[in-house]
Amino acid sequence: MRTPLPSRTAAGSRALLLAPLLTLGLTLSPSGAEAATLERVEPPHWFLGYRDTSLQLMLHGEGLAAMTPSVDAPGIRIDRFETGDSPNYLFVYLDLGPEASPGRFTLTLEGGGETLTHDYDLRAKNPDPDHARGFSGEDTIYLITPDRFVNGDPGNDNDPELGDPVDRSELCGRHGGDLAGITGSLDYIEGLGFTAIWLNPVLENRMPVCSYHGYSTTDFYAADPRYGTIEEYVALADASRSRGIGLIMDMIVNHIGTGHWWMDDLPTEDWLNFPELRPITTHVHATTFDHNGSAYDRQAFNDGWFVDSMPDLNQRNELLADYLTQNALWWIETLGLAGIRMDTHPYPDKHYMAEWSERVMLEYPQFNIVGEEWHSSPAFVSYWQRGKDNHDGYVSHMPSMMDFPVQEAMRQALLEEIPDWGSSWMPLYEMLAHDFLYPAPQDLVIFPDNHDMSRIFTQLEEDEDLWRMAMVLSTTLRGTPQIYYGTEILMANRESGDHGLIRSDFPGGWAGDSRNAFTGAGLSDAEREAQEFVRRLLNWRKTARVVHEGRFMQFVPVGEIFSYFRYDESETVMVILNKNEAPIELPLTRYAERLRGATRAQDVLTGRQVALDAPLTLSPRSVLLLEIAH
Repeated sequence: MRTPLPSRTAAGSRALLLAPLLTLGLTLSPSGAEAATLERVEPPHWFLGYRDTSLQLMLHGEGLAAMTPSVDAPGIRIDRFETGDSPNYLFVYLDLGPEASPGRFTLTLEGGGETLTHDYDLRAKNPDPDHARGFSGEDTIYLITPDRFVNGDPGNDNDPELGDPVDRSELCGRHGGDLAGITGSLDYIEGLGFTAIWLNPVLENRMPVCSYHGYSTTDFYAADPRYGTIEEYVALADASRSRGIGLIMDMIVNHIGTGHWWMDDLPTEDWLNFPELRPITTHVHATTFDHNGSAYDRQAFNDGWFVDSMPDLNQRNELLADYLTQNALWWIETLGLAGIRMDTHPYPDKHYMAEWSERVMLEYPQFNIVGEEWHSSPAFVSYWQRGKDNHDGYVSHMPSMMDFPVQEAMRQALLEEIPDWGSSWMPLYEMLAHDFLYPAPQDLVIFPDNHDMSRIFTQLEEDEDLWRMAMVLSTTLRGTPQIYYGTEILMANRESGDHGLIRSDFPGGWAGDSRNAFTGAGLSDAEREAQEFVRRLLNWRKTARVVHEGRFMQFVPVGEIFSYFRYDESETVMVILNKNEAPIELPLTRYAERLRGATRAQDVLTGRQVALDAPLTLSPRSVLLLEIAH
């Protein structure tokens, strides 16, 4: 149980921003004014078999706060029940003892001469540890923005109740991609060599415009019908798992969308941070752990709204905290997830995030979670990783973080001209030298780009040689690689950095497309060659155990050559990246400690044999990926 932080509405601890929170003015309706109703029960069902046997039921309906709950079922008892500030919520906490069994039990609510009943479903938690086994360094993750990948079911494109109709001419409009389209594309994804899929959020986004990205949740227990049903979501997870492909869910606990049903009837006055003021967060991440920082600035970052259409959730409210944690467990079990990507990880209350991740990993010890801390400093990112001994005593339980520092350093190193001294590779070399800051650098997720930044081909000024270097770096450095859909065919956003353009439609995902990346029709020679390059690289990586688990050793760049090794006691892989504009010879004597007398190797990318008993002749602007024969 968490130690509650002081309420920001308590005496002496008013909000530190411009003004105190305004009360919502909620009062209980006179008895008998309207008949009590039960409109929602969340979670809609639950699973027996968790170590923590408690279960919070959020009940919503007219006048429910005046009702008293009861249960008469073996092994199930009501631990407590609580109300909020709205008269229409009742939070019932159950304890599911060892005598409880799968099946239905009846929850009874009584009050004011009325009786309501609800049959609640308990299901057995899947005992197979592989049902929710997390991703690891063995995997390569394919990141997909579902609305922009494949429209597998045009019949679900529009929903009159949700608005924001499909319009492919609008960058911020919905384009119609869906879960069925992803399921129907598993042959392609598997063939490329991917072993995990991370989907941008597909939960309901009942927002008037720009709802396609999915980051404005309006119902935590509903798939957006324009993507498909929960049943289709489960079918995608099952079909992927059957191919050895794990499904990673994008989650957000920092905020919701203004279209969320809570916004019409907030459970408590402090359910949101600053619901009337709507101050925008400062986005200054350092305030979270600044040893010299002010409480004012910390709150301005953590409690400010991400944007005006995304109300900021107050995870210090224990009713809300329990709700959000249970929601994560529910989706993990329902889908058999291989991981969670936690959006905007530093923005919610950090003590709650520690408890959230601790509970998830307690219930699913072989699971994995990766957090988003978008900062170029490894000191910032490492603060959040499990096992870090932090200066302020903060203890995180997040196994993985997105490696934004290496992404930035990689881009910088690839683009830099030869400096007056040293090497343009030094930003990447020195960034990797900061690995001592991380408890487990091998558990980070590395990537050339993602859905929030210009595509890597655009970042590298559409230079195909540099793009190939970025692909090899992203898949052979320590960590788990993630590649954004379309990167394999050199997708770019040359006109602008608009997110809608970055997340362009995948060619061939819509009937009538003139170009088709699935068949190769209409693609340029360069695009097809890039696709084949990725296919060869990833299918090799799929079985390259030394890249999954081996140690990492880098050598100081010499001129425009950067080289490193992945190795263990029995296998060695050497990577050599050459940015020189002319052929150059590379003496191998400095690598003796890793080559250990080896005289030959095979280039993974071309299949040719390479002699190691003499200096290597490196082609201009080239990559060598060598399997060393010992």
